[in-house]
Amino acid sequence: MTLQRQVLIWTLCFVALIAVLWLLSPILLPFLAGLVLAYFLDPVADWLQKLGLSRLAATIMIVVVALVVLVAALVIVGPMLGTQISKFAGELPALIQSLSDRFNLLAPQWMKDLVARSGADIQGSISQFAGRAADWILGLLKTILSGGMALVNLISLLVVTPIVTFYMLIDWDRMIETIDGWVPREHVETVRSLGREINEAMAGFIRGQGSVCLALGVFYAVTLSLAGLNFGMAIGILAGALTFIPYAGAMIGGVLAIGVALVQFWPDFASILLVAGIFGVGQFLEGNFLSPKLVGQSIGLHPVWLMFALFAFGYAFGFVGLLLAVPLAAAAGVLTRFALRKYLSSRLYLGAETVTRKADASG
Repeated sequence: MTLQRQVLIWTLCFVALIAVLWLLSPILLPFLAGLVLAYFLDPVADWLQKLGLSRLAATIMIVVVALVVLVAALVIVGPMLGTQISKFAGELPALIQSLSDRFNLLAPQWMKDLVARSGADIQGSISQFAGRAADWILGLLKTILSGGMALVNLISLLVVTPIVTFYMLIDWDRMIETIDGWVPREHVETVRSLGREINEAMAGFIRGQGSVCLALGVFYAVTLSLAGLNFGMAIGILAGALTFIPYAGAMIGGVLAIGVALVQFWPDFASILLVAGIFGVGQFLEGNFLSPKLVGQSIGLHPVWLMFALFAFGYAFGFVGLLLAVPLAAAAGVLTRFALRKYLSSRLYLGAETVTRKADASG
């Protein structure tokens, strides 16, 4: 089979895969969530096996513990979080107005003149944006709480996802062996090498960065709440969840937390600095302890490529796309580097004489 035909076949397979994902995206969420959780928890199952448990017993223990933690979080944290988000959405325009008043009161004159000369109605634009954001958040909450399809999706997540996770954990190693048996023997070592590279990139992000997001979300939520910040739990969880996008968690969470602190605590500079210090400590822990230990030096995904994949797949497929973005971005990155290595050693790049000379020298 010629190279052009191989490229055509694999391109058609990729297009067909994207089309299937797009058509089935409304029902894929619980299955993909179960698959991601199984991949995330597979090392735990392997560790329990090494301690002497069977694969079935290890899987049952993991799923039961995960369900207990999830139910406890929904019962204890869920109502508080929902109340804070709803209240924050309702008070967002007033918060923006208070910050604008603080700016008019405290900003140096040259900055006010600069804004005035620009001719931009910054205060009006911000107020309008705040109103729209509040309406969107409240609308989203109403959809989550009262929408029939949202209720079906929630039930499917709570019922189908644990079942998928259970069976994926039990059969994970067997599935890998089966897929390995399908690979043409002529290319099996190359495919295994590419698979290991993809697994390292995916593990570094899904397992490592996922653990970092969880740790930082708990840290920010607890410390901001203890600091007495209004909506501290909601802001902390949001900052932790957005940590998987490079720099987004600390930037968005820090801006929200400090903005709320300026309105709530002014002129108590100690409390405002405490809130800012919490994010400084969080970034120190992430950069010096969490990421080096849990993620490693490199996950093989450039931050720009990662952000593009997250936004592109999120826009195309919603939350399902966010679950697909990292695995597909990791696979695309590994395959692209492999194709580039092949190109740099090919006749097309080196020229016929160079390839022939190298072949004669090796022979």
